[in-house]
Amino acid sequence: MAEISRAPAQSQPDSMSDNSRLLITIAVMLSAIMVLLDLTIANVALPHMMGALGVTSDQVTWVLTSYSMAEAIFIPLASFLTLRVGIRKLLLISVSGFVISSALCGQADSITEMVIFRIMQGAFGAAVIPLSQSIMVQIYPANQRGKAMAMFSVGILLGPILGPTLGGIITEHLDWRWIFYVNAPIGLICLTMLFFFVKLDGRGPSTIDWPLVIAMAIGIGLLQMVLDRGNQESWFASNEILFSTIISAIAIIFFIARSIYTKGDIAPVWLLKDRNLAMSCIVMAGFSMGMFGITQLQPMMLEQLLNYPVETTGFVMAPRGLVSAAVLLIMAQYMDRLDPRKLIAIGLVLNALGTYFMMQYSLEIDLFWVLFPSMIQGAGMGLVFAPLSQLAYTTLAPKDTVGGAVCYNLCRTIGGSFGISIVNTYFFRTQQQEWNELGGSLSESNLLLQQLATERGTTITDPSFLALIQQLLSEQSTLTAFVFTFGFLMVSYLALLPFLIFFKLVKKNTPAPVE
Repeated sequence: MAEISRAPAQSQPDSMSDNSRLLITIAVMLSAIMVLLDLTIANVALPHMMGALGVTSDQVTWVLTSYSMAEAIFIPLASFLTLRVGIRKLLLISVSGFVISSALCGQADSITEMVIFRIMQGAFGAAVIPLSQSIMVQIYPANQRGKAMAMFSVGILLGPILGPTLGGIITEHLDWRWIFYVNAPIGLICLTMLFFFVKLDGRGPSTIDWPLVIAMAIGIGLLQMVLDRGNQESWFASNEILFSTIISAIAIIFFIARSIYTKGDIAPVWLLKDRNLAMSCIVMAGFSMGMFGITQLQPMMLEQLLNYPVETTGFVMAPRGLVSAAVLLIMAQYMDRLDPRKLIAIGLVLNALGTYFMMQYSLEIDLFWVLFPSMIQGAGMGLVFAPLSQLAYTTLAPKDTVGGAVCYNLCRTIGGSFGISIVNTYFFRTQQQEWNELGGSLSESNLLLQQLATERGTTITDPSFLALIQQLLSEQSTLTAFVFTFGFLMVSYLALLPFLIFFKLVKKNTPAPVE
């Protein structure tokens, strides 16, 4: 297939007024936050959904899996759909569809209805993030792009981090259905602002490559399903997971090879020949693994080990996102004057440092030692996201910004899914290993065990004493597993530092490439 010509981005950032730029920024950021909230807002409401929908804990996880699968499949289509219908129209369709499907999720009465409506929600919301990021790149001149990415990253970080907090509050004080209904008023505000202020078109010649689309949908969809359900199904001990992985690998290899060969507009992975975009995708995928891994692990620790209520856990998780937003807003005015690689390096070190402090946890930690490492990590997240987004588009031609945003956000999504899967698998296997090792030394001949029984005025064979020992064994093995998993994540942050030397810096006054 011949290479498809793409229309240049139809933006004139230098002639746009500051007020127009600000209004567009608010519109796209609000849209992005709304979509990103739904990645995590439903997590804390799953137990309530089980009763209302009459399903088991295994079945209810499809509420999360269906959304993430649909989003991962439809993100790569954003560049093609932009050429077909235009940036403005596609964004209006996406937000409208997202709001309608959110309302349908709220009124679902069965797991089948919920999964169908969540697939619709993920499909419509998929294009919102790459389109919003592309719009931010197009409406700001090159010398203000760092500031633009700092502002946009506020929404990227706040959405998934504050999702559990907002979900916990709504579920506790209203009803779980309102975690979906809340999108209606927000969506109407977004639609109104997008309709009046966003004028970008971006349409151009395009053709659809059905073999590539089918391979992409099968490959990415099955990969997302494997990552979401692998640990729950004991990974390759399950034939479903094994066969899904094999089919996914074959489909993804075909999809990548065909995209590179045809240079088409659907999931343009061939754009990764741009070194900055490729390095940004790698670092973003790796960083998302750590970030989503931490945000998955910490609530588990607070609720299962320290017995925090769900609502309290939500509030405790919030400072990480709030500090990220504060750092981004403070740094926005300096972002274009500083070396983004140094900012990313500082951010990665801060994330590793915060995770190191989490490795010192015990069962007696107070609230300060829960919040302090999270706030350090929040500051680090703010210093990674915006400069990394800035570098991703530095050497891309304006006409390739939507395609670049598609690749970048697909790596963020899949990286986060890998992070959650890896963290869950590593944690549960470490927990089982520690249980076996600690439990293996407990016997009637253990002198320390005999001494503890004597101090408590009981015998080593007393049922109440045995129950106490079992509880202590569970607590210590679980705590050790958390500590080791935090250590694994700390190393994953530091492992990204060498990639920074491969980024290419462009002088501030150098115009962006045009072809």
